[in-house]
Amino acid sequence: RQMCIRDRLIRAHQALKEDNLKLKADNESWQHERTRLLQQNELARNKIAEMIARLRHLEQEPHA
Repeated sequence: RQMCIRDRLIRAHQALKEDNLKLKADNESWQHERTRLLQQNELARNKIAEMIARLRHLEQEPHA
């Protein structure tokens, strides 16, 4: 009986270690995705700011 409990604990420990490794890998993957999306967002924000600046410049030009 004592051996059975010990074996179950060892198996549970191994399963938890595997789950933990998978969660760490998933977390790293999500962090990379987050960084990529933040960079993409910044590029879009800059493009929009440039377009607004061009439109304002066009508004200020005298019309022929």
